[in-house]
Amino acid sequence: MLGQLHYYITALPSLGTLGTPPPIGLAELLEHVSEIRRVRRLVGTILLLDDLEQREAFLAGELKQVEPAVLTIEQAKGESTLPDFLSPRKEEEETFTIELDRLWASYFRFADRMGAEHGSDFLRRWVGFEVAFRNALAVARARKLGLEEAGYLVVPELGESDFDFSAAISEWESAKTPLAGLQVVIRTRWEWCDQNEAWFRFVDEEILVYALRIMLLSQWRRTSGEEKAVPGPQ
Repeated sequence: MLGQLHYYITALPSLGTLGTPPPIGLAELLEHVSEIRRVRRLVGTILLLDDLEQREAFLAGELKQVEPAVLTIEQAKGESTLPDFLSPRKEEEETFTIELDRLWASYFRFADRMGAEHGSDFLRRWVGFEVAFRNALAVARARKLGLEEAGYLVVPELGESDFDFSAAISEWESAKTPLAGLQVVIRTRWEWCDQNEAWFRFVDEEILVYALRIMLLSQWRRTSGEEKAVPGPQ
């Protein structure tokens, strides 16, 4: 496996800094690792987050077109049903203040299960970070609006990270536009990658960090004016 990963990793194009064009598309990246089933499933799990964010933005009228890597075009546009694994199981049926959070709860539980099933501590750490960050943003938003915080938390039992969100939350709260706030979120995710990368070890988490960075470069591109609309949730 190590030799196989070495080939697939070294064949990837070099990454630039945040704000530079992504050197490879998300669907192309998924195809690149398609022969390594375990890695493809882990990468696909990460890239599915971007597909769901595009879907949310498209349905809200904030995005004019979608470019999913995992979902079909019809699924990403809300024209056909999502995969069964994104549907809540009976024991996971909860009451959400924002109904869309039901989908995100299903997604993060699925991603955590994938990490456990495939022995990917990295994927589970990323889920912990992403859930903790989203919930920290939700709490800050609820406090600002005078709302009950608990109703806006999604799978808090999965949110665990030693990342310090204080500076990001402060900058996000003072952002003058939703676009500026979204860019704060993307930069914070990029900083987490800086702290969790595994360059030149030629293990699967090196590909996973690469996938995250390509996803973030793609999301930044949607906010840069190269695409006219701004994608969804923060």
